[in-house]
Amino acid sequence: MSTTPIWLITGASSGFGEAIAREALSRGHRVIATARSTGKLASLQALGAAVLSLDVTASEVDLAAVVKTAAEIYGGGITHVANCAGYILEGAIEEASQEEIHDLFNTNVFGTCNMARAVAPYLRGAAAEGKGKVTPALATFGSLGSWSSGAAVALYCSTKFAVSGLTEGLYEELKPFGINVCCFEPGYTRTGFLSEVGDHRVKTGRQLGVYKGTGAAETREAMNAYNGKQPGDVDNCARVIVDVLTQTGVGEGKEVPVRLLLGTDCLQVVREKCRATLELVEGWEGVTLLADRRV
Repeated sequence: MSTTPIWLITGASSGFGEAIAREALSRGHRVIATARSTGKLASLQALGAAVLSLDVTASEVDLAAVVKTAAEIYGGGITHVANCAGYILEGAIEEASQEEIHDLFNTNVFGTCNMARAVAPYLRGAAAEGKGKVTPALATFGSLGSWSSGAAVALYCSTKFAVSGLTEGLYEELKPFGINVCCFEPGYTRTGFLSEVGDHRVKTGRQLGVYKGTGAAETREAMNAYNGKQPGDVDNCARVIVDVLTQTGVGEGKEVPVRLLLGTDCLQVVREKCRATLELVEGWEGVTLLADRRV
């Protein structure tokens, strides 16, 4: 088996997926870049990536067929997978329709599960064949929203809570086979994710006037003001991600962590959340203990 990593990347038409693909290609790695429309992958194809149409919400049969095709492109299977497909649904929970909520979870959460199920046999095979050469790895994407939710983004954040939780379990399930798993949790990063142009930031079809002047409205205004001013750099993130998953550079000599924060803002939010959680636990400890059976 070749020591050259072979990447399968979803959501590669923009943002983290595109940046990871570019970084991997710059290192001489082989990349299979995917998106719903291959027309959006022309720039990566020009850099040497193979491109495929892949919808993470497709049926099990269709998704399995695409992954099988991907594994055959370079003749060496798949060694690294980055699940980057996802979007944000902006709106209060009351404003969202059942269909909008389902579609969000279908892409962000079920899509992550779908990909993990489809690629697991190939990563297991790569681990068996490549002992001492290359260690397969699977990346999922949580976010700062995996730790802290809020008005108008509660639905999006709940999908990220779910992905981070799923990844912790997936880490334990695949570890015995020699497969590394990591959930990357970036803070606000300067991509097109907050832009109102495109399909990464989707607003609920219904917007209720009662939420004017509330936290939901403030969140909407903040996202507009923050767009293009995010502190995180997507190319720097991509370098870290590729290093960590290939255990080179900043990841050399280290075990791949189950979760990794990316960005100063995310670090600050998580530290504050941990502090506040500990304060909550300790403040209510006496009440918590009342739930135990008395012997």
